[in-house]
Amino acid sequence: MADNFKERFSQAVKETETVVYSYLPEETGHQKTIFEAMNYSVKAGGKRLRPLLMREVYRLFGGNGPEIEPFMAAMEMIHTSSLIHDDLPCMDNDEYRRGKLTTWKAYGYDMAVLAGDALMIYAFETASKAFSMGADPAKVGHAIGILAEKTGIYGMIGGQTVDVELTGKAVPREKLDFIYRLKTGALLEASMMIGAVLAGATVEEIKEVETMASEVGLAFQIQDDILDVTSTQEELGKPVLSDKKNEKTTYVTLEGLEKAKRDVKEISDRAAGRLAGLPGKNEFLYNIIEMLVNRRN
Repeated sequence: MADNFKERFSQAVKETETVVYSYLPEETGHQKTIFEAMNYSVKAGGKRLRPLLMREVYRLFGGNGPEIEPFMAAMEMIHTSSLIHDDLPCMDNDEYRRGKLTTWKAYGYDMAVLAGDALMIYAFETASKAFSMGADPAKVGHAIGILAEKTGIYGMIGGQTVDVELTGKAVPREKLDFIYRLKTGALLEASMMIGAVLAGATVEEIKEVETMASEVGLAFQIQDDILDVTSTQEELGKPVLSDKKNEKTTYVTLEGLEKAKRDVKEISDRAAGRLAGLPGKNEFLYNIIEMLVNRRN
C-alpha cells in the first residue's frame, strides 16, 4: 500500500488518540488507582480503528462538528473495557496484550474487573457530553441508543456470552457466524452507524452502513483467525495459537486456511462495493477497510 496512505493513517491515529486521551479521567483523588488502571488500559496502544472509522464515516456524509469527538472517545473506552475483561483468568487468561502486561497482571484481578466496569459506564458519561455541543439532541440520543444496543446483550456482550459457553465444544458454522457478528462486528457497526447518524444520513443509508460494517467485522475476525495460525508472537504482539490452546472453534478450524483466505477477500470486496454505492467519496476510508482485512497484526 502506498507510503502516503501509511503516513496519513499514522497521522489520523495520532489525531484520534489525542481526542480519546482528552476525555480520560485525571489520576487524582482517593480512587486514583482505578483512574490509573483505566488509563493504562486505554493507553496500552492499538490501532484506534473504531473511533477512526466513526470519524471517517461522519466525514463521508458531510459531518464537520465537534459532537463526534465524545463518541469517538466513548467507543474506544468500550472496546478497551471488553479487552480488559477478555484477558481475565476467568475468560481467556492472557498475560500479554500488544506486547504489554494485561490489566489484571499489572493491577490485579479485582482492579481489572472494576476498571473494565468503570470504562464501560464512563463511556456513556462521555458520549452524553455531545448534548452540550450544539448538535441535534435527537441525533445524539439516537447515537447513544446505538452505542448501548451494540455494546449490550444484543451486541458485543451477547456474542461474548455465546463464545464463552461454547469454549471447548464443537461450534456449528451458524453459531460461529452469530458470535463473530456480535462479538467483533457489533462495535464496528456502532462506530460507523454513529458517524452516519450524527452527520444526518437517511434511514436507508444508515442500514447500508450497518451491513457494510458487519461485513468488515466478519472479514476482520476471519483474518484474526488466520493470523492466529500463521503469524508469530512478535508480529502479532499477543500469543499465537491461543485459539488452539483454549480449544476454540474458529473459522479456520471449520473451513480450512485456504477457504478462510478466499472468504476474507470475497466478504471485504462486498463491503467495498457497498461503500462505493454510498453518497460522498472518502478514499481514505476505503483504504482503511482494505488495510484491516489484509493486515499482518
